[in-house]
Parts: sequence; structure tokens; C-alpha cells
Amino acid sequence: MTSSTMKQIEVVAAILLRDKRVLGVQRGKNKFPYISRKYEFPGGKMEPGESREEAVKRELEEELKMKIEVQKAFMTITHQYPDFHLTMHTFLCTSQTPTVTLTEHINYQWLTSDQLSGLDWAEADLPIIEKLIADTDLELL
Repeated sequence: MTSSTMKQIEVVAAILLRDKRVLGVQRGKNKFPYISRKYEFPGGKMEPGESREEAVKRELEEELKMKIEVQKAFMTITHQYPDFHLTMHTFLCTSQTPTVTLTEHINYQWLTSDQLSGLDWAEADLPIIEKLIADTDLELL
């Protein structure tokens, strides 16, 4: 596939902060080995007519049964995987009810900035990790 015919995927993701920790969720087995069982920030595809902020709220309700508040945009990542091109819009978010109920992922962890680099993250999430680590206390809100 040439890059012009490669599938383009646009998603949103939440960088969920609580007590100077950030939430990472682990994907299950996937047909693409390069994202199978990798950690990522929770989120997903936008529905037609939905804003990015609405999409990230809906996705976290669906995936983790969490109601979140979107605080501000964090960064947009573009990443070329072998089978698709990903554009991911990330948002700093908080939740008054930090209980996580996994519906699609196999594990989750609340991580301090010095624990972030210790997990096996999906490649597209690595620039986010680098930016979060640069702000060592996760004082981003």
C-alpha cells in the first residue's frame, strides 16, 4: 500500500490525571502484533457530528465506565504504523469518580511520571509519554 492509499484513522485519547498519576490501559491481543498487548491512553474514534471533547467523554464512559471532565487539549500525534496512519488528539482530563471498570482492555495502572517509561506503550503514545515525563510532577492542569 502506498501512503496515499493507506487507511487513515483519526482518534481521541484521554490523559487522565489523578493525584499526580496518569492512567495507562493495556490493550488485549490484536491482529496487528505491533499494538497487541501494548499500553495506551484510553479513547477511540469519533462518531459523525461529534466534537473531539464529546468523543473522549463518550469513549471513557464506554471503555472504563468513567465520567470525565476535559480540562484542555494536550497534543496531537500523527504516527505511521505498518497498516494505517493514525492521527490522535489527546486531552488532559480529570474524574471525580476514579474507579476504573475495564470493558475492552486487559489491565490498567495509575502511574507517576517516573513509572511511565517502564511500560510497553504503543508507538504512537511515546511522544505523549516524553512530554508527560518532561513535566516531572504531572502538574499539567
